[in-house]
Amino acid sequence: MHIKSSILATLAYFDLFHYPLKRREILRFMSERASEEELSEALDDLISCSMIFRVGEFFSLHNNPMLVDRRARGNRRAAAMIQQAEKPAAIISSFPFVRAVALSGSLSKNFADESSDTDFFIITAPNRLWIARTLLHIFKKFTYLSQRQEHYCMNYFIDETQMTIVEKNMYTAIEAATILPMRGISLFEQFHAANTWAKTFLPNNHLRVAPQAELQTNWWTKSIEKLLDNKMGNMIDNALRRLTEKSWNAKTRKNRQTTKGFVMRLHTSKHFAKPHPENFQQTLLERYAQSVTELMERYAVAALDPARPLEKGAK
Repeated sequence: MHIKSSILATLAYFDLFHYPLKRREILRFMSERASEEELSEALDDLISCSMIFRVGEFFSLHNNPMLVDRRARGNRRAAAMIQQAEKPAAIISSFPFVRAVALSGSLSKNFADESSDTDFFIITAPNRLWIARTLLHIFKKFTYLSQRQEHYCMNYFIDETQMTIVEKNMYTAIEAATILPMRGISLFEQFHAANTWAKTFLPNNHLRVAPQAELQTNWWTKSIEKLLDNKMGNMIDNALRRLTEKSWNAKTRKNRQTTKGFVMRLHTSKHFAKPHPENFQQTLLERYAQSVTELMERYAVAALDPARPLEKGAK
């Protein structure tokens, strides 16, 4: 893909979230390698034919300063929430069989609005994901008493046995690239090594790390792990998986919804557990593909005749 087309595709993806990008962020999320000079030249050309707009240090498909204001507010809120996430991350990492903890979702992209939760991505010891997940979700029940449940949204679990993300597309590449390790940095280095396919989509990306400490073990964690390091532990982990799947399948059949209006679904295997909002990923990728197609058609017109007015103006 041409550098200019790659810039347009990158801005189109983040436009789905109404999120303008800085120059370095465009470079990070582009599907093409480019030098700073090549990027600057391409951005200037796209601005000159009104394909993209610059507001301060931000670039967008729309000449809309309100998007920049929205981002600034969201960045400030996210900075505060990331700092507040340090304690929950430390608590989660202290549980048996937890090996690494990272922030995910919008917060890992340095954005948060009034409805944002603190979403965690958790890596567990091999074949003990369901024990770790069950203990953590029992703990979460108690956070409702103090109205702090939104600080402990433990959505995505994988174990060390299978760290490769199954779906391989722009959405999952960006999600994998933007997780923000809080505990267990060495394991997240292995996670990125297991997902080198993401480089196909994001060749300029690099691992980001929050100020963090390594995991801290305690006596009860060591005791439980030692107690369940046997066939009994395997049986319990398998039983908890079956029990969780049965419970979530019942929620799905009853059309139980999350606070954000999605039917409650959980995609599971022995080695991962993740929420599976109905058609969310597919719908997003379809919208993205349509947006890129429309942009490329407009860009073809602009490239042939830069003086010709484009149909889509500033918003």
